[in-house]
Amino acid sequence: MGRMPQDATSLTVSAYVRLRSDILAGRLPADGKLKIQDLAQYLGVSPSVVREALSRLSAEALVMAEPQRGFRVAPINAADVSDLTAVRIDIELKCMHRAMKLGGLKWEAAIVAADHELSHTPHDIHDLGDDWMIAHAKFHAALVAACDSPWLLRIREQLFVQGERYRRINARMSRADRDLRAEHSALAQAILGRNVKLATDLMTEHLRLTEVLTLQSLKLQDAAVA
Repeated sequence: MGRMPQDATSLTVSAYVRLRSDILAGRLPADGKLKIQDLAQYLGVSPSVVREALSRLSAEALVMAEPQRGFRVAPINAADVSDLTAVRIDIELKCMHRAMKLGGLKWEAAIVAADHELSHTPHDIHDLGDDWMIAHAKFHAALVAACDSPWLLRIREQLFVQGERYRRINARMSRADRDLRAEHSALAQAILGRNVKLATDLMTEHLRLTEVLTLQSLKLQDAAVA
């Protein structure tokens, strides 16, 4: 593995970003033990830098700090998927409704641009890739950008990041064919058209389908390692 930048002011941030990416992509597996010395060697930094980065990830609930036992990647389970989905739907809809009420021309243009970028970013349904995941995050953020509550938007972002771990598992394990491009474009059009009921239904269905497919993927993953 390549060494990270050695600028002292950026080491912790770089370690945090690298580890966060590895966790979200599944390169550091759920519930896996995080060994400080191994990670320090992998990243090319000191153990203290790794500890600081892991502490930041712990605050985001991506890593668990266990007294006397060190750090582990946060586990993934069916109950958490369903709980996360229910809360995400509630928060996403609140943000979306406020954005639809307050959004103007610049907000609409940003949605059109984000939808265009997402629909033209190459991906495989079973391997979404980092570029697609970035475009996907930008698209969903654009939908709610006109929401006037910084706290709601902050919470929404935290929930979205948690959901990324499940999207990766879903992509790797699911046998279902899903037209994500059509789902996202329909959602964008409903929001741009200020059709609150349709947008609400589409957003709810979009997140619920992800939940169903993720639960199926977790069962397949458990069966594969049994």
